[in-house]
Amino acid sequence: MAAPPRPVHIAAAAYPLDALPTLGAVEDKIARWVAEAAGNGAALLVFPEYGAMELAAPAGEAVCASLAASLEAVSEALPRIDAVHADLAERHKVHILAASGPRLGAHGRYRNTARFFAPSGRSGQQDKLVMTPFEHDWGITPGERAQVFETTLGRIGVAVCYDSEFPLLVRAMVEAGAEIILVPSCTEFVSGYHRVRTSAMARALEGTCTVVVSPTVGASTWSPAVDYNSGAAGIYVPAEAGVSDTGTRAEGVLNAPGWVYGTVDLAALARLADTGEMRNRADWRLQPGGSLALPAADVTSLL
Repeated sequence: MAAPPRPVHIAAAAYPLDALPTLGAVEDKIARWVAEAAGNGAALLVFPEYGAMELAAPAGEAVCASLAASLEAVSEALPRIDAVHADLAERHKVHILAASGPRLGAHGRYRNTARFFAPSGRSGQQDKLVMTPFEHDWGITPGERAQVFETTLGRIGVAVCYDSEFPLLVRAMVEAGAEIILVPSCTEFVSGYHRVRTSAMARALEGTCTVVVSPTVGASTWSPAVDYNSGAAGIYVPAEAGVSDTGTRAEGVLNAPGWVYGTVDLAALARLADTGEMRNRADWRLQPGGSLALPAADVTSLL
């Protein structure tokens, strides 16, 4: 594993979904957001869950009004928008977690897929693993395995929104070496935002790692699928003296769009595993049931 530079400057997006007239306009919007974050020194950029639903807007009002047509339009546009993300990652020399969206698989069913792009030109993807009730209603199919991506920044896992609420999934990523967990989210109610935020803070504490939350924000009533969105971007670490008294490294204002920036020292967090006030990561197996087998997590190199 390559020795990553420390510290890592992270940008988490609180991202509004806009009804833009063309895919070119969506590409321009993404390019502006990436350029802004890269210009502020961010090396890791995180966009939210279902942010890709704005790819349906250029297809017109009739498509947006239909869930089935929206899913199809977004899935068809993903290869084009992924090429844009790949180019932006290489050009700005940043790592980008693109906004997740429905991807039609070979099995003929949609999965909620987050795609991750490295400046090396390599990319990977993480399907959401646990479906929410509304995703069951949509017919979204769960993914099969957790992924951990080896990058020049360190090892990075992705827990898509609801997945962050399940400790064993994230623990599998931590045991595969993940130092940063990215949590793209899309929640309608403030209560949903707080579920994800609480889970992110718990996963940071358990895994002695950094957890980054990027939500959709604001009203997008042009799309019944993602019409109302509540959240705030945040970067969370264990609550430890000398690291963060509160466990919050950086956090935005509820429903305020824009980037939230924070810098984390991964080497300092790694030392906490054995020297911290509490040693949750090292002591995981001391809890009753802590020795039980975890879900599988594959490691994919993006170097």
